[in-house]
Amino acid sequence: MDRTVKPPEVDPPEPDEEEDDLDEAMPRVQITRRGVVLGGFFVVSAVAFLYLVLPEIADLKEQGEQVGEGNHLWLGVALVFTLASFGGYVMMFQGIFVRADTRAGSRIDWRASYQITMAGLAATRLFAAGGAGGIALTAWALRRAGMPRRKVADKTLAFLILTYAVYMAALVVCGFGLYFGLLPGRAPFAITVVPALFALAAIAAGLGLGRVPPDLHRRLEGFARRGGRLARIAQRLANAPAAFSAGMREALCHVRERDPALLGSIAYWGFNIAVLWACFHAFGHPPPLSVIIMGYFVGFLGNLLPLPGGIGGVDGGMIGAFAAFGVPLSLVVPAVLAYRVFTFWLPTIPGAIAYFQLRRTVARWREERRARGEVAATAGA
Repeated sequence: MDRTVKPPEVDPPEPDEEEDDLDEAMPRVQITRRGVVLGGFFVVSAVAFLYLVLPEIADLKEQGEQVGEGNHLWLGVALVFTLASFGGYVMMFQGIFVRADTRAGSRIDWRASYQITMAGLAATRLFAAGGAGGIALTAWALRRAGMPRRKVADKTLAFLILTYAVYMAALVVCGFGLYFGLLPGRAPFAITVVPALFALAAIAAGLGLGRVPPDLHRRLEGFARRGGRLARIAQRLANAPAAFSAGMREALCHVRERDPALLGSIAYWGFNIAVLWACFHAFGHPPPLSVIIMGYFVGFLGNLLPLPGGIGGVDGGMIGAFAAFGVPLSLVVPAVLAYRVFTFWLPTIPGAIAYFQLRRTVARWREERRARGEVAATAGA
């Protein structure tokens, strides 16, 4: 694809948005009393197990009590890395969603970007399942800012692709690097080669889907009319690969243009891993950096489990991964639990605050839009 050509529009340009459409309510999740009780019970049980029961296993009680008693200097470094990690996330959001939309007079400044990203992270904590809650909230905020649906969809997919491209690349490099002895550390086949092969397959599938025509649904219209019910079903199924293709092409445009926003993705993951590295230093001698990176990313796959807020999935996954690498549990348990305090629990507080700040920001956008409409109506009269 020509590096100077932007991805073609999948849909024709949208007409002016209806006021009611732009004022759509913030996405909510239906909450029942039974769901709250069960969810609360699970969260309390998971936290109790991770922070009270797990340290008792294999004589880890003393190490478990060290979660709040590590080296204060290194824990302070971990806090700085945490702030830098989320700063990278905001930087990437600005570059992908906002910078390219500057000429159109985007309402989203750095302050609004912070509110959207932090509120989205808080929603991810609450609704887990690979971050679906955060995606829904982010898409809602972008729509309220006036961004067309098609653009929101394409840029959201591009944002996710560019974010997780770093993830997949790290699995490949560290997985094969450890297994073939190019990087220091133990190399169990199951948590080096297997994840690396999975990442290679994901990269190949993503690049392959990127070659699907973004207007595939339209191209199949004639086939759907002639082919009957199965052909119509096939046409509908074509929406998913076509949408992904549009997002992949958008992502590749950012790569070809060497968009500085890509550094935000590297900063987000890099500083996040640095938090874990600092936590290992806070409680003892850390394993090789390549082992930390691989154990981090393998353990992070636990975030895909449909657990409330992902609680228990990432923690248990990381602890299991590092144990398989031969890192002593007496070091792994306090380091991983401290890491989760910094990157999971602490950001939830500013994220919740950002959620309410975002609601006020969106209300201000609505009032500004209405005021412009009144001025235009007066001028037309």
